[in-house]
Amino acid sequence: MKGPLLRAALAAGLLAGQVLGLDVLETTGFSSCNTNASVSVQKVDIKYNNDNKTVTFDVAGTSNKIQNVTAILNVTAYGQNIYSNSFDPCDQKTFVTQLCPVPVGTFSAKGVQKIPDEYAKLVPAIAFQIPDIAAMATLQLRSKESGEKVACIQSQVTNGKTTSVPAVSYVAAGVAGAALVLTGVSAVGAAFAGGSAAAGGGSAASAAGTGTPSPGFTEVFGWFQGMAMNGMLSVNYPNVYRSFAKNFGFSTGLVPFRSVQQSIDGFRAATGGNLTNNSVASLQNATLVFPDGSSQTTGQGLLKRGVDEFLRLAARQIETSVNGTAAQTAEQGGAEGTVRVAVSGIQGYVEQLSIPSGNTFMTVLLVVAIVIAAIVVGILLVKLILEFWALFGSFPKSLAGFRKHYWGSIARTVTSLILLLYGVWVLYCMFQFTRGDSWAAKALAGVTLGLFTAVLAFFCWKIWSTARRLKELEGDISGLYEDKTIWVQYKLFYESYRRDYWWIFVPAIVYMFAKSCVLAAGDGHGMVQTIGQLVIEGVMLVLLLWSRPYERRSGNVINIAIQVVRVLSVACILVFVEEFGIAQTTQTVTGVVLIAVQSALTGVLAILIAWNAIIACCKQNPHRKRRKEMGEPPSPFPSTPSPDPNQPSQKNTNPATTSPPSTPATPSSSAKPPPPPPRSPPPSPFPKPAFPPPPPPQQPYYRQTKPAPPRRNSTATPTATAGTPTPCSPRLPLRLAPRAATRSGR
Repeated sequence: MKGPLLRAALAAGLLAGQVLGLDVLETTGFSSCNTNASVSVQKVDIKYNNDNKTVTFDVAGTSNKIQNVTAILNVTAYGQNIYSNSFDPCDQKTFVTQLCPVPVGTFSAKGVQKIPDEYAKLVPAIAFQIPDIAAMATLQLRSKESGEKVACIQSQVTNGKTTSVPAVSYVAAGVAGAALVLTGVSAVGAAFAGGSAAAGGGSAASAAGTGTPSPGFTEVFGWFQGMAMNGMLSVNYPNVYRSFAKNFGFSTGLVPFRSVQQSIDGFRAATGGNLTNNSVASLQNATLVFPDGSSQTTGQGLLKRGVDEFLRLAARQIETSVNGTAAQTAEQGGAEGTVRVAVSGIQGYVEQLSIPSGNTFMTVLLVVAIVIAAIVVGILLVKLILEFWALFGSFPKSLAGFRKHYWGSIARTVTSLILLLYGVWVLYCMFQFTRGDSWAAKALAGVTLGLFTAVLAFFCWKIWSTARRLKELEGDISGLYEDKTIWVQYKLFYESYRRDYWWIFVPAIVYMFAKSCVLAAGDGHGMVQTIGQLVIEGVMLVLLLWSRPYERRSGNVINIAIQVVRVLSVACILVFVEEFGIAQTTQTVTGVVLIAVQSALTGVLAILIAWNAIIACCKQNPHRKRRKEMGEPPSPFPSTPSPDPNQPSQKNTNPATTSPPSTPATPSSSAKPPPPPPRSPPPSPFPKPAFPPPPPPQQPYYRQTKPAPPRRNSTATPTATAGTPTPCSPRLPLRLAPRAATRSGR
């Protein structure tokens, strides 16, 4: 009972040290630094506890002869030697039974050494606080007789803190998803507003020119892609920034699944690929060594290491022996060293995500194919739902267009995806051309890159030719925004831009293409990559500052801020260029500052997305508000006011058709005043519409006539009262009537 409880307590202590982040430095993985060694090491664990100033070591290996050795332990951090000590395993103060002397065959040794205060003070306190500390521990065994180095191992040192946290990727994906939902809701609302305007006799201008709310999905996802691509340059990244940039690999399509990678390995092997040192199996047994000297064992995160250590301690005996049993030897063999592989640039970025560099393009291709398939299936499912809805009831008229032209919706959505991923697609295709080994993968890269480029080139040509034709016919390009047919077909390229800068989408595509070409073609040349990226980002920033092309003010502010941070990020990466020879401490501080700036901008984008969502939920829909301000279109038939019973009837006022009165007419001065005009209907609560109302139906023409002056010794005939309208049709009888009356009076 004592053994299992002790093993569980040790495992719990180990897990607590990793999870709670105590002041501990420990090794993770190891590799051999001596090729012709008489002592072969299969396992090494070294742990320094700053609380009690002790070093705990656990070493296992094999030896081909008996020999007395001296152990030397060196620890370096950020290129500086912060700890070095040698001890004799046979000395009484540092006695280790299993190493005094080193036996023939299998051996194991473990122990705890007290570190003197003068050495413990050399370890800086920041080493226990900075995530992904760049430290390396080297353990050497030297023969006492000859001084020859009989064993040498190196291991990466960590303090249990890292910026490579899966939660960061999940949060970033959640922010991008929220931006996608908000952008989609805004696009659907604008589409419905455009449809309603068209139904009411308006044009697409009622829905055009408003732009999508910023930050949108394209801006957020492009920002994440930029941070991922910043981690792919061939420079000496500090370990802290390398781990941070790894969190955004999902935005470039790098989603590792072991079963998928094994399938891609099989595809490459069948099409001319070389899997000897470039496969999932070889990567799992490799220790990646980066340009700054730091290393990483792939496939082993902190949680996985803690669980593996728990299982290992629960299965083995604490006491060790010389020339142990077969079971003990097998257990030790499970912790054997890995192969050190020097990586940098794009290869280093993808392989730290447990994706072999030869599988990079095929991985992204499969992810994009899955996304396109999901889009097609989703739209077809909505179409099927609408068909069932139409069988059992009536659905809103705004969905009728989607039901009829759903294939157009699929084409527009896939085109938007191509536009979003074009930059990273150029990057991975060119990387496949230069570093790939499968002829089939290269063929797929060439076909897809040509197809994507042709699609974007076709739309650029169509939009440009349409704008030129509109300018020749109408004098401007307003039809791009006001013509509903043109707007629906091409709006995804320029809907966020002002009318004078509709063409900005062309430099944006060229920007993505040039940025990816410089990164892929300059792989392995960090200075060329960094300077090229700085020039491209600077030109794009100048273009945005000069044009300020976005329709919304928030779009200009946010996109210019993102571009400024991109320029500053590339400028900071210049510090990591190996040719400049800048100290590792300066590089680490620069990496921490870079993480702070990029994280701050990411947080601001997330806050703005949440704010836009709150506004969308609480504020009135701007399209609905615009329709209310415009009012309903007037009816083509004017309404006739109801007659007032207090007013005399206005019927049959034509003097030509009215019989003369029986009594003589009174003079015009004593005539009865004309009745007041009919009361007009109450004013409409809606303001005057912005669009011209349809013309009213043609009304008969009325003219005003003056009353005829009374003649002497004659009986005046009834004439039209002043202001009384008379139709034009009885014009001739009106002129003849007074003359006939006069003659008859004579």
